[in-house]
Amino acid sequence: MDNVTRFFAQLNYFVDAVIIGVIVFIIVLLLVRLALNYADFNPFSRPVHLVRSWTDPSVNRMRRALLGFGFNPNIAPLIIILIAILFGWIAIQLADSLIGTVYGVIVAAHAGRPIALVGVLLYGALSIYLLMIFTRIILSWGQVGYGNWLMRFLIITTEPILGPLRRIIPTIGGFDISAIVAFFIIRLFQAAIQGTLMRF
Repeated sequence: MDNVTRFFAQLNYFVDAVIIGVIVFIIVLLLVRLALNYADFNPFSRPVHLVRSWTDPSVNRMRRALLGFGFNPNIAPLIIILIAILFGWIAIQLADSLIGTVYGVIVAAHAGRPIALVGVLLYGALSIYLLMIFTRIILSWGQVGYGNWLMRFLIITTEPILGPLRRIIPTIGGFDISAIVAFFIIRLFQAAIQGTLMRF
């Protein structure tokens, strides 16, 4: 099992490093764009055109969203950097949950612990479900609609839990707290699974 543990540790590190590398690339690209906005470069030169062609779609979309909220559209690149970091963190958490669950299943199966194996699967599934709810909240704040494939998938998968909670739990000052309650319930179930099934 030492080789298996080492493999999954290296896999986890590699996946996290790739995700962080993508985040750093996005940050550098947007910082270069910011620098180009204030530097006296030929806007028709190949490097400038390349940077703008890569960043314009997301920056222009963010500019329109910021204008809709009454914010200065010039901060769009900085907002995209923060969003990239946030979604990078979500991706790392998702990857860690998946890899950790697979590793836990292998360890439980190797040790002949079927009850713990079921517990690991349930715990991992709930961890991924939590991330899906969190991602849906973030996307809804960004006014991502049902037409987006990711948002549509998240609504279809999380609404069976959030829908009934939304009908049962009253809003507080117009604020929907059903997602917060769902977080609490899922974390409670995870604690129960960790304290029962995963011990055997």
